[in-house]
Amino acid sequence: MKNVDLSKIKKAHFTGIGGVGVSAIARMMLAEGKIVSGSDVSDSAIIDELRKLGAKIFIGHSADNVANDVDLLVYTPAVTADNLELKKAAKLDIPTLSYPEMLGLISKDKYTIAVSGAHGKTTTTAMIAKILIDAGLDPTVIVGSLLKDQGSNFVAGKSEYFVVEACEYKKSFLNLNPKIIVITNIDNDHLDYYGNLENIKKAFGEFAAKLPKEGYLVCDPNDENLKDIIKEAKFKIIDYTKVNNNFNLKIPGEHNIKNAQAAIVAAEILGVYSKKAENSLESFEGTWRRFEFKGETKNGVFVYDDYGHHPTEIKATLKSARELYPKNKIIAVFQPHLYSRTKRHLAEFGKSFKDADLVAVSPIYAAREKNDSSINSEMLAEEIKKNNQTAICFNNFSEIEKYIIANTDKNNVVITIGAGDVYKISDSLIVSKL
Repeated sequence: MKNVDLSKIKKAHFTGIGGVGVSAIARMMLAEGKIVSGSDVSDSAIIDELRKLGAKIFIGHSADNVANDVDLLVYTPAVTADNLELKKAAKLDIPTLSYPEMLGLISKDKYTIAVSGAHGKTTTTAMIAKILIDAGLDPTVIVGSLLKDQGSNFVAGKSEYFVVEACEYKKSFLNLNPKIIVITNIDNDHLDYYGNLENIKKAFGEFAAKLPKEGYLVCDPNDENLKDIIKEAKFKIIDYTKVNNNFNLKIPGEHNIKNAQAAIVAAEILGVYSKKAENSLESFEGTWRRFEFKGETKNGVFVYDDYGHHPTEIKATLKSARELYPKNKIIAVFQPHLYSRTKRHLAEFGKSFKDADLVAVSPIYAAREKNDSSINSEMLAEEIKKNNQTAICFNNFSEIEKYIIANTDKNNVVITIGAGDVYKISDSLIVSKL
């Protein structure tokens, strides 16, 4: 861990400030009265909120964005070593920390509750945060979404507790210093980095090994992917599946019941009675982009948005939708995220949409990847059709919006799904003259 004294930082710059994680650190520093600047490749609602809080924002990365008197640069792992702002920081000998390294520094002096897993970690983090806040434990919280009650991805707490979403991508979570780890599940995601499931399991094993002897691992010990991790554990293991699941959540889905069980166990470790935790969760309304109800169109079409980008997540989201709307027409608007993920999981993606009546497929969101002509949305649409589903491929968001406007009626359900910018379609439908 790099030796940076955060208390002495007066002026910080954030490369990739629009990211849901990096922006939380920027919010934290703004709350502490530090001068904050940052850049990103495009504007967004998150960036606009940071502007309102006093951050100086640049659209596009440039060496000129980094002032000579900046004393810390924080960057998203999505940028590469040849980034002009990172090069400027190196030239001026400005200390630099990646977002995961920054989380590690914060967690070093806190009682850290780290929530990890392939799926469900954002919701579970938010659930734990709500329970602890409602119980008066005043935690600091950093989550990869926006909490509904606070409208933020950051909560500045005054207690020793730090609740944080722990991402496994590039082993980011190994920077943390946890006392409690929650593992919701392990699945074959981020294979562009890990290559195979065994390497993912090893990374989670390394993470769990960071727990002290007096630490706690909250998990499902009967999960096949977890057995190797826990067989030589020196910490205490608590099975969240044994917790009462007979409570009423506002958010649907069996997966969210499991998320709630894990959150209740984590809170119990910290002294919050399970009944109090259950009461707190029964008023939990979810988070931004997690099966989020956006509203109705003028024609009475229900519009939802979800961050799901892996076949397991898509199945869970659409299953929840079908439970909520058993007889309604459901249109899934899917934006594949990454060429590599689409290619690796093509067959699984094809089987993920059985609870939708129609799938509208947008072009692939490349994110950090270069164009790969060996995979495209047309191939994905054909794979979906192989499973007796109706799928239509579109060239852009505008075509999708026009199709939905022309082909939906009152009480139909539209769900935009994906980790890119597909949420813009749901936003547009709500304000459209549909």
